[in-house]
Amino acid sequence: MSARAMTEPAFLVLTALADRPRHGYGIVAEVDRLSGGGVRLKVGTLYGVLDRLAGDELVVLDREEVWQGRLRRYYRLTDAGAGALEAEAARLAANVAGARERLRARHAGGTA
Repeated sequence: MSARAMTEPAFLVLTALADRPRHGYGIVAEVDRLSGGGVRLKVGTLYGVLDRLAGDELVVLDREEVWQGRLRRYYRLTDAGAGALEAEAARLAANVAGARERLRARHAGGTA
């Protein structure tokens, strides 16, 4: 991905894959958990995000297995994906720090 801001679903999918490969349903469940239920990926959205991330070489297909007669595809984070996730986390942290500083200044100045 470029230097532009990453979408929230892309950020959460990369975060879900940061510790280990996961299959589609596992990614959906982990994104739900990470976002406190705030982001609920539909299958079409998930695979659209995964296709874009794979096209940017941030994730790759790790393996496939048959489970209960259905094919499960597991995806994993690449080194480039880890770098992109780290950069986006730093960008978001800087934005949060700026917002908190402005809020502190607002409260210190007595502005309502």
